[in-house]
Amino acid sequence: MLRALFSRSPSAVSEFEIQFDGASYRVGVKRHRQARRYTLRIHAAKREALLTMPPRGSLKEAKAFAEKNGAWIAARLKRLPDVAPFADGVILPLRGVPHRIVSRRDVRGTVWIELADSGSLLCVAGDAPHISRRVSDFLKRQAKRDLEEASRRHAAALGVSIARITVRDTTSRWGSCSSMGHLSFSWRLILAPPFVLDYLAAHEVTHLVEMNHSHRFWRTLRGICPDTDRAKSWINRHGADLHRYG
Repeated sequence: MLRALFSRSPSAVSEFEIQFDGASYRVGVKRHRQARRYTLRIHAAKREALLTMPPRGSLKEAKAFAEKNGAWIAARLKRLPDVAPFADGVILPLRGVPHRIVSRRDVRGTVWIELADSGSLLCVAGDAPHISRRVSDFLKRQAKRDLEEASRRHAAALGVSIARITVRDTTSRWGSCSSMGHLSFSWRLILAPPFVLDYLAAHEVTHLVEMNHSHRFWRTLRGICPDTDRAKSWINRHGADLHRYG
């Protein structure tokens, strides 16, 4: 993490671009009331740099700080894995298993799975322009189904009720739980191995008992999800990679 000195000039801009070595890089800006310095980190999901600045920081100095560290930004963004669009021939993980997207232009239907000598195939009916949307819709439906099943199973184990379950494409968290019993998850969990999705479902359901991360919370969570530590380790190591698909 890179740092600069505190500044006092106000600004409300949320992002800007810098130039380095002939390329443009977007830098998101976030003010933090406890920040005393400018700091930079890479937001892997958004594939951009994120600059945190003090409440009274100066946009001029923030941009100068980012430009000064252009090489740092460029090098770390280039380390991110390539984007994998939902297109014919692209390989993506489904429940942790690699599947190759295959266009089936002359076949009716939407999306289905086939097993071939070369491995698992994710077959998509229709012309190429429809592939991305149909694969995305398919994955979201699969995620909703698996997350509902896992969440309700864990809720039954804890004797709690779920009001609603939704799936979204979030970048800052994998799941959330409201005090009203509403659970929300990232659909990208369907790309991870099943024990990871199961852990995230158990995690949010446990918040219906303990709306915190106390020792009691973790003890309760591990009681219904023995794979907690294994799943946390997987997310820390591979979670950012899930955001490159689509």
